[in-house]
Amino acid sequence: MSEPASQTQSWSDRMIGGFKRTSDRLSENLSGLFAGGKLDDRALDAIEDALIVSDLGPRMAARIRTRLSSTRAGDGSEAGVRALIVDEIAASLAPVAKPLEVIAFPRPHIILVVGVNGSGKTTTIAKLAHLFVEQDYGVMLAAGDTFRAAAIGQLKVWAERVGVPIVTGPEGGDAAGLVFDAVKQATAQGIDVLIVDTAGRLHNKRELMDELAKIKRVLGRINPAAPHDVVLVLDATTGQNALAQIETFRELAGVTGLVMTKLDGTARGGVLVAAAEQFGLPIHAIGVGEKIDDLRPFDARQLADAIAGRLK
Repeated sequence: MSEPASQTQSWSDRMIGGFKRTSDRLSENLSGLFAGGKLDDRALDAIEDALIVSDLGPRMAARIRTRLSSTRAGDGSEAGVRALIVDEIAASLAPVAKPLEVIAFPRPHIILVVGVNGSGKTTTIAKLAHLFVEQDYGVMLAAGDTFRAAAIGQLKVWAERVGVPIVTGPEGGDAAGLVFDAVKQATAQGIDVLIVDTAGRLHNKRELMDELAKIKRVLGRINPAAPHDVVLVLDATTGQNALAQIETFRELAGVTGLVMTKLDGTARGGVLVAAAEQFGLPIHAIGVGEKIDDLRPFDARQLADAIAGRLK
């Protein structure tokens, strides 16, 4: 039997393929805007609009426009403009490209994972667990989304596939109590990383806020530094709505970092750049496929080249 594509392709190849729709969209939006000669205000406005439509966001688009108007890239050549776009995207992503680090002492390092239902949160938890296992860390999962039986069941299946223990409770059970038990078990077993799933129902923000606050209080009583990370999982296919989710969950949960999934299924991958530019939160990893190893940290320059279509 042949190996899955994700195992035969390098990560860079998978990332390039994952951003193909995004780079194609950017190319289409920029098509015809390079007439040669000095870029005038009309051409600069058109390029800025094309970048916004490509989901890079108004801040990044304005930055690129300003650079174009004040550098030699203003000669209007397509190669010059693309090179400048890559430089600006890389400059925006470099400060936020930060893999999750296991730094807690005493162990375990506790990661609270938040996000709306359907964002790929449960699958992302499994992929993060796989990343840590690859680094020889002991990992445990906690099925803290007790509101949905399906979420508990799905996380149990993933825990078995990854080969890590999981703490579960009954549907409708007390999430904070389950997390307390999970921390105690992780501590007793010498676990390095405890990854906690949480409910993602935004239709009742107050209820969700109260639940997350209770979980944080419980963790704080066990270890004042916990949770060590609060990671928001975002679905790239939602485009600009992902930015609204960052704003909401930053308020609800005190988000400390981001993971963006489903980048291979959308032409809206530029929203990753918009998120970096607007919020400056660490982006720990990106997902470009369905396989267990299709979620990885990224290199800012390489990713900028992929978005701008300079890598094939």
